[in-house]
Amino acid sequence: MNSPIKILLAEDEPSLGQIIKESLETRNFEVLLCANGEEAYKVYKAENPLLLVLDVMMPKKDGFTLAKEIREENSDIPIIFLTAKSQTDDVVEGFNLGGNDYLKKPFSMEELIVRINALLKRGKGELNDGPIKIGSYIFNLKKQTLQTATSIENLTHREAHLLYYLIKNKNQVLERSFILKKLWGDDDFFNARSMDVFITKLRKKLKEDSAIQIINVRGYGYKLIY
Repeated sequence: MNSPIKILLAEDEPSLGQIIKESLETRNFEVLLCANGEEAYKVYKAENPLLLVLDVMMPKKDGFTLAKEIREENSDIPIIFLTAKSQTDDVVEGFNLGGNDYLKKPFSMEELIVRINALLKRGKGELNDGPIKIGSYIFNLKKQTLQTATSIENLTHREAHLLYYLIKNKNQVLERSFILKKLWGDDDFFNARSMDVFITKLRKKLKEDSAIQIINVRGYGYKLIY
């Protein structure tokens, strides 16, 4: 049997945390269960898990704050948020902070396991995290920055990876379904609307170079031209 995959679970509700932990352990996962954000950050630093499952509302340090701190030093580790909130703005904030997926409570364990496995299967080796020249900008995936001769702008985790795939497919159509499944985990309507928002943000960040365009190919995807 392969070695268990190490997952950090931050959940302040003891009964739910234990249920998730036991369910995942029956699927060959090693679960590091933490009751608050401060404890979770210490365990993350000490144990180097491969994936994070973070409750949004936690004492001492909430899931969003924890994710922001971790993203500043690790742009690749998959993050799933667990949230009792239903407001769209809260979900979008989670994505902006570098979350890869979210589940609204209550959820089924099978759904959580499917989403964990989907994130773990996404290839990491294909990403070149060195600086890339795009028009008058220098893009750095690893640092998540977009730099000109006079300024440097920080990107969110999802903005950086979305821009990377657009660059990788320069002058070709990047299919909506591909990028949605790659970065959002599902190509449903809500995620598609969220991606449209991120495309708009990238256009604004690239507006200083008029030769760079992100074209909407209706019904199919986006094309980066420069």
